[in-house]
Amino acid sequence: MRRLSLSSRLALLFAACTAVVSLFAGVLFSRASEAHFVELDQQLLDGKLIGLRRALHDLQSSESEVRLADELNRQADLSLRISGSDGKRWYDSAASLPNKLPHKPGLSTINDNDTDYRVLNAPLFVDKPDSPQLTLLLDITHHQHFLQRMQHLIWLTVGLSALATALLGAWAARSGLRPLRRMSAVARGVSAQSLNARLPEDDMPPELAEMAHHFNAMLGRLDDSFQRLSAFSADIAHELRTPLSNLLTHTQVTLTRPRPIEDYREALHSNLEELQWMAQLVNDMLYLAKADHGLLMPKREPLELADEVDVLLEFFAPLAEDAEVTLSREGSACMEGDRSMLRRALSNLLDNAMRFTPSGGQVRVRITDAPDHLSLSIENTGEAISEALLPRLFDRFYRADPARREGISEHAGLGLAITRSIVRAHGGDITCHSNPQWTSFTIRFVKCVK
Repeated sequence: MRRLSLSSRLALLFAACTAVVSLFAGVLFSRASEAHFVELDQQLLDGKLIGLRRALHDLQSSESEVRLADELNRQADLSLRISGSDGKRWYDSAASLPNKLPHKPGLSTINDNDTDYRVLNAPLFVDKPDSPQLTLLLDITHHQHFLQRMQHLIWLTVGLSALATALLGAWAARSGLRPLRRMSAVARGVSAQSLNARLPEDDMPPELAEMAHHFNAMLGRLDDSFQRLSAFSADIAHELRTPLSNLLTHTQVTLTRPRPIEDYREALHSNLEELQWMAQLVNDMLYLAKADHGLLMPKREPLELADEVDVLLEFFAPLAEDAEVTLSREGSACMEGDRSMLRRALSNLLDNAMRFTPSGGQVRVRITDAPDHLSLSIENTGEAISEALLPRLFDRFYRADPARREGISEHAGLGLAITRSIVRAHGGDITCHSNPQWTSFTIRFVKCVK
C-alpha cells in the first residue's frame, strides 16, 4: 500500500483538527442552546403556575372557570391537567393531551405522537398534603425542530470546514514544503562529478536554514573528500611511476648483453634500493589506511616526554652538527602512550624541521604541562610557510616545496599525515603556525579528569 505523502498527511491532520474543534464547539453551542430553552420554559411555566393557582384558589367561585380559561388562552401552546391527590383525572384543558404523564414533581420532557412537551408537576396548595395536582404541559415542538436544524447545520459546517481545511492545508503544506523539494532536486543532481551544487541558505525558512547549512557543509566535505581521493590516486601513480620506470629501464639495459657478475650484482643492489623505497611507501599507505578505519590501537604505558625527546635529539645530533643547527629542549611532562608510535611521530617532525632549517639556525622542543592539557612544540627557524599552504600540510603526498624529490621515501609527503594519525590515535591534535622568525608544530593532548 502506497504511503501518504507529507503534504497529504498534513492536510488530513489539519482537516481532522478543524473537524474536532468545530464539532466540539457545535456540541457546546447545542447544549447551551438547549439549556437556555429549558431555562426559558422553566421561567414561563413558573409564571403560569402562579397565575393558575390564583385562578384556582377558590374552586367553588363562579369566576374560577372564567379566570382559568383566561390564563390558558394567553398561552396558545400551554395545556393544563388537574388531578386529585389519588391520581384521578379531574380536568383536561385539551382533548389531545397524553394519557400517561410523569408524576414526579418538577420539570421534565416527554414526547407523545411526535409532539414534544415540557411538563411541570406542582400541587395546587403548597401547604396541604392532600392538595390536588396541577400538570402544566408546554408544547416545545418548535424548539426541538430548531435544535435539530441547528445540529444538522453543525454537521454540515463540520464537514464543509474539514473539506475546506483539507484543501487549504494541502495547498499550504505544498507551498511550505517547497524548500524540501528544492533540497531533493539538489540531492538528485549530486554525483561524484558534480558536488558543487549548494542550497541558498538565505531563502530558506528558519526551520530549514540549519538543515540547509548542514546539507551544504556535507556537500562541501564530500567534494573535498573526492578531490583528495582523486589527488591521492594521482599522487600514488606519480610516486610509483618513477621507481617502476627505473627498475624496468635498469633491468632492460642490464639484459641487453652478457655482463660480468659484478655488473649484475650492482644492478641487483640498485633494484633493491628502489624496491625498498616502494615497500616503505606501501607500508606507510597501509598504516594510514589503518588509521582511517580506527585500527591504530596504541599501547598505554607511562612515558617521560623529556627522556623520549632527548633520545631523538641525540640521534639527530650528528646531522645537526653537520648542518650547523642547534638542538635544544625545554620543559618536561609525563603521559601515557605508545612509545614506538610517539617516537615515530616526533622523529618525523624533527626530520622535517632539520630539512627546512638553514645553516646556523635552531631547532628547539618545548614541553608544557598545564593543569588541563600538555603540549609539545617543535620549532625551527627559517622561511615562513604561506598561510595558503598551512591547511594542506598534513595532506598525503603534499609537499610545501614545489620541487618533488622523487625516489626518497622519507620525502614522499606522508610523514606529516602519519604524524597526525598517531597523534589523533592518542586523543590529541596537531597544528602548525608559521611566521618569519619561527615555524612551530604543536601537539596538544587533553588530560583525562579522574
